[in-house]
Order: sequence, then structure tokens, then C-alpha cells
Amino acid sequence: MKAIALISGGLDSILAAKLISGLGIDIIGLKFKTSFYARPGKTQDSYGIEIKEIDISQQFLSIVLNPRYGYGSNINPCIDCKIFMLNKARELMPGFHAEFVVTGEVLGQRPMSQNRQNLDLVEKKSGLEGFLLRPLSAKLLKETTPEKERWVDRQQLLALSGRSRREQIKLAKDFGIKEYPQPAGGCLLTNPDFSEKIQKLINFGELNLEHVELLKMGRFFRLSEKARLIVGRNKEENEGLTKSMKKEDYLFMPQDIMGPAALGRGDFNNALIRLSCSIVCRYCDLDGKKETEVIYQRPYEGKEAVLKVEPLDEVSLAGFKI
Repeated sequence: MKAIALISGGLDSILAAKLISGLGIDIIGLKFKTSFYARPGKTQDSYGIEIKEIDISQQFLSIVLNPRYGYGSNINPCIDCKIFMLNKARELMPGFHAEFVVTGEVLGQRPMSQNRQNLDLVEKKSGLEGFLLRPLSAKLLKETTPEKERWVDRQQLLALSGRSRREQIKLAKDFGIKEYPQPAGGCLLTNPDFSEKIQKLINFGELNLEHVELLKMGRFFRLSEKARLIVGRNKEENEGLTKSMKKEDYLFMPQDIMGPAALGRGDFNNALIRLSCSIVCRYCDLDGKKETEVIYQRPYEGKEAVLKVEPLDEVSLAGFKI
């Protein structure tokens, strides 16, 4: 007997998979990857579960743009997201010879997507009625086909509810799981600051995978309809921006003082190059100076020049920033 378990990377999904695996079911872990998921994934050896990762980033954009069941507290389309992923899992069941699907959802843990009404809605709309097992809260929910058919013993399932993590932490200890992420911080769409930036991109009609990835790499400036500037916030982002450069991109860096690297992508004229240098200057350690020199270059073409600029004023800066 096989089952697909949706693995988010969080503790609950791992516990659900381990619990059902311990009842003699062969578990195939599915991890759906989107551009909005911040939590790094564990390898399959980390939990003793075979995990297959499937990238659904492009398809997921349409859900963010137009969720049938609306957004949560920010711009997170939680219900539509769950329906979409569970529907994908259902489509994959025959290929994996799986009989049912397992998730780590806990009744009452999330106010929007994990109340009883919406748990039932998600199950129905995903086409998994009777074949979606939520083992952490199973005793509080209606009996599923795997329980009715005695594929799993309902008495071995749990009755967790609410936001407390005490029982999950205890269960993790019982399973020998020592390292696991905190419950918050997975989906970037639940982050107020990131959601506000995504909304701005939607308003401009410019939400796409490239812009989402750039948004995650540093401060994002929309200089014109066709020009973007991404300014690093720390050493890691500065290095990441440099490594992410394409042949036609610009690289901006301060000369002889501490400051960020910035990646320019799109169509740049002389005015936008100067503007970019002024934005970079704004984030440099000027140490009382009114201006500094900023190098701009197209590394793949071997072109380089220097501009002496003053930092862009705060009002103008805010007008360009996403």
C-alpha cells in the first residue's frame, strides 16, 4: 500500500508522513516548489522519506493573480494554493501507484485555511473526497476511506487541534527528529512587506517569475517601464547579484568606499545610468561626504566607466522603489 504525502518542509507535514509510514504504508513525499517559498528544503535522507520535488512556479502565478477563494491576511491565496497542490497530487497518484494522499494539516491551526469548513472545501474541490488523510487531526474529522477500509488504524491517528505546538514537539522527539524549522517563515506571501511589493508588481501588470526572483535578491527599483535596479542589502546579496548577471546586465559598485553592489537589468540610457549610480550612492558609507564615485560596467562586454554623483534624495528614492 502506497500513499503520497505533501511535504512543505515544516514539521507538521514530516510528522504526518512519518506517522503513516510507521503504520506500514509506503510513503512517497511530494514537495511542490514555487518562487514564493522561503524555507530551504531538506534532503530525503534527513527524515528517511523519499521526497520528489516538482516545480510549479509558473502555474502558481495565475493563482496569486486571481485566487477564486481570496487572500489571507496579506496576499497569500492559501485555500486556492492547497486545492491546486492537492489536485496535482491526485493527478500523480496513478503514476506512483498511490491509494491516498496525506497532509500535515491541523484543525484550527490556521484561521483561514484550516478551519473545518475550509478543510472540507479543499478536500472536495481537489477531487480527493474520502482519500485525503490528515493524520494529526484525523480523530476530530470524518472517517476517510483508508480508515474505513482498514488500510490504516484510526486508533493510531491523532486528535490535535489549535495553534499549540507542544504535542508536535513531543512527537518529533519520539520520532528522533532533532532539527526542524519554526512554524512561521515558509511562504513569502504571508510576509506583509513582501506582499506589499508583490501587490505593486501586480498593479503595474509586471508580476512574473523573473521579477519575483529579483525582488528576493535585494532592494527593487523600477526606474522605467523597461529598466530595473536591484541593490544588495548585505554581502550575501551583493555576491548573489554579481553571480546572477546576464550578458546584457549592468553592474554598479562604489569606488574606494563601503557600499552595495547593484544589478541593472533592461534598457538603460545615460540618464538611467546616472540615476542608478545616485541610488547606489544613497546606500554607501559616505562618512560625511556629499558625493562619491560609482563604477558602472557591463562585465561581459568589458566596458567600464565612473560617475561622480550625489545620493538620490529620499522622496525621489521612494518614488522608484517597489
